[in-house]
Amino acid sequence: MAIGWQFWLGLLGCSFALTPRESPSRELKELNGLWSFRADQSANRNQGFEEGWYKRPLRETGPVIDMPVPASYNDISQDHKLRDFIGWVWYEKEVWMPKHWTSPNAGMRIVLHVGSANYYSVVWVNGAEVAFHEGGHLPFEADITKVIQNSPSHQYRITIAVNNTLTPYTLPPGTIQYMTDTKRYPPGYFVQLTQFDFFNYAGIHRPVLLYTTPNVYIDDLTVVTDFQDDVGIVNYKISVQESAHYSLSLKLYDQNGQVVASITDGPPVGQLKLRKPALWWPYLMHEQPAYLYNLEVCMKSKNGSISYEDIYTLPVGIRKVQVTKTQFLINGKPFYFHGVNKHEDSDIRGKGLDWSVIIKDFNLLRWLGANSFRTSHYPYAEEIMDLCDKYGIVVIDECPGVGIKDPLSFGNKSLAHHLTVMEELVRRDKNRPSVVMWSVANEPASGLPEANHYFKTLISSTKAMDPTRPVTFVTDTSYDSDKAVQYTDVICVNSYFSWYHDSGHLEVIQLQLNDQFENWYNKFQKPIIQSEYGADTIAGLHSDPPVMFSEEYQKAVMQEYFMVFDERRKDYLIGELIWNFADFLTAQSTKRVDGNKKGIFTRQRQPKSSALILRDRYWKLANGTK
Repeated sequence: MAIGWQFWLGLLGCSFALTPRESPSRELKELNGLWSFRADQSANRNQGFEEGWYKRPLRETGPVIDMPVPASYNDISQDHKLRDFIGWVWYEKEVWMPKHWTSPNAGMRIVLHVGSANYYSVVWVNGAEVAFHEGGHLPFEADITKVIQNSPSHQYRITIAVNNTLTPYTLPPGTIQYMTDTKRYPPGYFVQLTQFDFFNYAGIHRPVLLYTTPNVYIDDLTVVTDFQDDVGIVNYKISVQESAHYSLSLKLYDQNGQVVASITDGPPVGQLKLRKPALWWPYLMHEQPAYLYNLEVCMKSKNGSISYEDIYTLPVGIRKVQVTKTQFLINGKPFYFHGVNKHEDSDIRGKGLDWSVIIKDFNLLRWLGANSFRTSHYPYAEEIMDLCDKYGIVVIDECPGVGIKDPLSFGNKSLAHHLTVMEELVRRDKNRPSVVMWSVANEPASGLPEANHYFKTLISSTKAMDPTRPVTFVTDTSYDSDKAVQYTDVICVNSYFSWYHDSGHLEVIQLQLNDQFENWYNKFQKPIIQSEYGADTIAGLHSDPPVMFSEEYQKAVMQEYFMVFDERRKDYLIGELIWNFADFLTAQSTKRVDGNKKGIFTRQRQPKSSALILRDRYWKLANGTK
């Protein structure tokens, strides 16, 4: 699958706000820190709307507590009711605006940006509703200029109501079960049921900020790169809002700050060319991986006597991706995924963005010799994706399509929402060189008859939005009953031989894994990634001979898989992603003791012995000695 210029037919039909960045024409104000917080504990969880908590300071509506943003709210307090709370919670912050932002004659827009909130959000500024968003893990924003500039005060009250309830039609899906037996449960008692194996953290998980643009501004910028011989090509399209009369200038800077290509008074759709480009290569695939240029776009417009200038800079990596029947190619060379699956998960802050944890994780990835990961099972923070671009970590970018098991979740209502989520994801990450493939789901019930139409539509739509990248989903369905893999470019398969079945029997792994690979490839003739495999392990638990949950058993499982991997990567196996990078929290159950323990690192990012054998393997793969 080669990059095509037909790219424009998909991505660029819709505009989407660019990642907020400061520039000479744009200012940014972060609103992270402590917010006032209140959970709506009423029986119908609707008291906040009925009483209009957004109309006045939250502290006047009842008891509030301090809540850090970004963070999941679940593990912050000592209240067990809040830890497992389902329903509406309310956040509020009073902020000062710079005086020059608030003047009606300022010539600028003021935008409120929320990095992500799980899963439904309603936003008010000084009691005026400015935004509604359905779905977590992706950003949303609102132009609040009129609300700000029509207010006589320089202090403004921002209120965000967030609801984590899941239904059969959300991503991920879930159901609410009401317990009506009053002899066993209190009146009105209900629980949230899900079919995914990670804790349903909730709250405002990523930064909240304000930023400005001129009234005439660059609304969207899309690039697709290529190279031919010793010429690098950066195709671009720029969208400008609020004026049809403007000029555009573009400069492409190398890492030394030198201009290597430029256009003055250029068209909104065009092409930059440069000689002897430094290509974006994955980590450990090149002596200078992850080379990024900076594309500076300058827009100038004049409306009568008023002049506007907007400047936006986008990191650009020049690379191309192709898929054959047996290989995954980056820049024309075979690429083998040796990486991990992850979660946005850590002690106390849950899924909340934390720079210390993020940098620690990237340091561990590079120590491990991992060149890739899948964003299991939802889009990760833009800050994480920025570092993937910077460090050369290849990404399979997955949407929150996990736990799609119920036939109700394959109907038109679910499909429409799923298409919207993929559109938001593609728009957000379309320019990232690290993102080489989209994943539209994890372990859906793809053997159901309804899955055929659902995934045919979903995958074809994603390809139409972005023909430059392959599309997959991750299956755990049998090869002979799966209805959806036929539409993918790459087969991603999860299997846990000797763990969830034939438990404890290491001797069956090679036979069953070989059979798995042969069956999938013979039927579909597509390259395969082992997208999950592993075993739960309690750090410090040892047993020889190996028994389940011991560190020795986890290593033994991995070594059995490795033997088959080494044979099949000679043919059509293009990757292996261990489950999981680190232990993570799950819902409480008799099968989980303080979460999922399949990590090669503990939740506190300390290595189990399996991390050492995986490190040895990955560095040998990178050096071509395996």
